[in-house]
Amino acid sequence: MEESRRLPRSILFLCGMNAIRSPMAEALARYILPADTFVTSAGVRAGDPDPFVEAVLQEIGLTLGERHPHEWDELEDAYFDLIITLAPEAHHAALELTRTSAVDVEYWPTADPSGITGTRDRVLDAYRDVRDRLESHIIRRFTAGAPD
Repeated sequence: MEESRRLPRSILFLCGMNAIRSPMAEALARYILPADTFVTSAGVRAGDPDPFVEAVLQEIGLTLGERHPHEWDELEDAYFDLIITLAPEAHHAALELTRTSAVDVEYWPTADPSGITGTRDRVLDAYRDVRDRLESHIIRRFTAGAPD
C-alpha cells in the first residue's frame, strides 16, 4: 500500500459543531473502515443533534444511535494519527492545537447543508449530497486501489 493509502489506526473528524458533517463522516468511516480503526468526531464547539443527519444515514442503513455532539476539549484521548477537518474554523483549530505534535491534518472542505431552505425534499437533498461526497472521499482516501 502506498504511503498516502496507509490506513491510520485512529482518525478524528473535526468540524464546527459536531452536529452534521463530522458525525456523518464518523458513521460512514466506521462502516467502511476495518473495525480495528478507531474513528470518532468532535466539533470546535458543541452543537445540537440534527435530525436530517439521522434521516439521510438511515436511508443507507446507518444510524448515529444515541450519540450526541461533543467538543474537541471533551475527548478522553486527544492523540490521533490523522485529523480530518471539514470546515475552515476546524482546520485552523486543528493546526493550532497540533503544531507541536506529530499528527497529520487533512482538510476536506465540506459544505454545511444547514443553511439550505425550502421544502423538506430540497433540504434532504443537500444533506444527501454531503453524505455522498463524504462517503466517496472516505473510500477514495482509505481504500487501496481506489482511483484518486
